[in-house]
Amino acid sequence: FLECEVAEIVIVVSEEYRHIFEDHVAKRGGAPTIKYASGGKERQNSVENGLAEITSEYVAVHDAARPLVTPAEVEKVVGDAKKYGAALLAVQTKATIKEAVAGDAEDKMVSKTPDRELLWEAHTPQVIRSDLLRDGFSNATKLNLAVTDDVSVVEALGEPVKLTQGEYTNIKVTTPEDIAVAETILRGRGFSEGAAA
Repeated sequence: FLECEVAEIVIVVSEEYRHIFEDHVAKRGGAPTIKYASGGKERQNSVENGLAEITSEYVAVHDAARPLVTPAEVEKVVGDAKKYGAALLAVQTKATIKEAVAGDAEDKMVSKTPDRELLWEAHTPQVIRSDLLRDGFSNATKLNLAVTDDVSVVEALGEPVKLTQGEYTNIKVTTPEDIAVAETILRGRGFSEGAAA
């Protein structure tokens, strides 16, 4: 994001880790305005806390667990959001997905197989007009909706959301195996081991 045209960055982080980010930001210098917000109980609450600090017309919500997003992807999804009001990076699902019947993990049975051509894996950033996202969260609170991504609150308003073709390399890094894959991707991009990305 520091390589993109952004007016402000809000880092949502628990108070106990905030100093780590403040130290890192201080070393970088020259960045856009950087603010901080406290994390919430759920992702949705964290995003709302960050949104409260935003003054820009559009907000790009991004997971720290996806450190490999490229500036080109960010610019592309921002452009789509400006055209449609809301957009998210996504990739078409490669695997066949099975929907399971509700039940215990050991007793799971297949309910159906959705058409793979219609399935997209949601990535971040998800870019939404700020007022639309605020309305979406307000509506979600009224309806007691729990959402796992940000454009879901826009969908619940009946507003369109653009799927912006992303890159399969924008992986979510949550396991040791993911770290190995991320390191390979970074080496392919010319980063040497141990270099700050």
